[in-house]
Amino acid sequence: MKLVHRLGAAFLLSTAALAPAMAQTSIPAAVADKDRPQADKDRDADRKPAEMLKFAGVKAGMTVVDILPGAGYFTRLFSDVVGPKGKVIAYVPDEMLVKSQAALERANAFAAGRSNVVVIHSPLMAPNPPGMLADVVWTSQNYHDLHNMTGIDVVAYNRIVYAGLKPGGVYVVLDHVAPAGSGLADTGTTHRIDPATVKAEVIAAGFVFDGETKVLANPADKHDLKVFDPSLRGKTDQFVYRFKKPK
Repeated sequence: MKLVHRLGAAFLLSTAALAPAMAQTSIPAAVADKDRPQADKDRDADRKPAEMLKFAGVKAGMTVVDILPGAGYFTRLFSDVVGPKGKVIAYVPDEMLVKSQAALERANAFAAGRSNVVVIHSPLMAPNPPGMLADVVWTSQNYHDLHNMTGIDVVAYNRIVYAGLKPGGVYVVLDHVAPAGSGLADTGTTHRIDPATVKAEVIAAGFVFDGETKVLANPADKHDLKVFDPSLRGKTDQFVYRFKKPK
């Protein structure tokens, strides 16, 4: 099912009418669920899902927005943890669909059967409609891609994220580390970004830096190889920052 509005308006049309209610579970139980795709479980050692969801503060009943959700690795976990009283919004920017609908098709596939997951797409810079605010906005290994989209003002986009969060809500950015001082030089080549640049951009949108975790750090990564290089894929040095919208 294709949804065309961002955030609140998306609930006018969702997968909820087509699927049974989801059961809510704890973070450890969600990660340990034997019914998770084997491909997801195979990546757990590298992606540290329990630590990531705890760091983001995901809990039952929350609304979580997963920006650029990929194949749904984290979306499925969010769905299990927020449970039937929560919502997970898998957001695919229209800019990702210009050449191919594959990203949207993947999202629709992993949302099928999950009544609390809504797949939406819209232009990245489209304003949020009124009526719904998120507790957590999450993006994993894709923030750098925002800089590879034509005509996107990333600080302005971060302001849209800010507007779509509840006071006290958090914005979590996880991405591949580029060399210190490199800024945006590597976003389209090695697919990395300087963490200091991310921090400056998000703070410029009104957020307060609220902490980081080093659980995905890899000192052996020299930050010079493309993140898809077979010798490094899945084991890059990654930063995980949490930003808060002040109450």
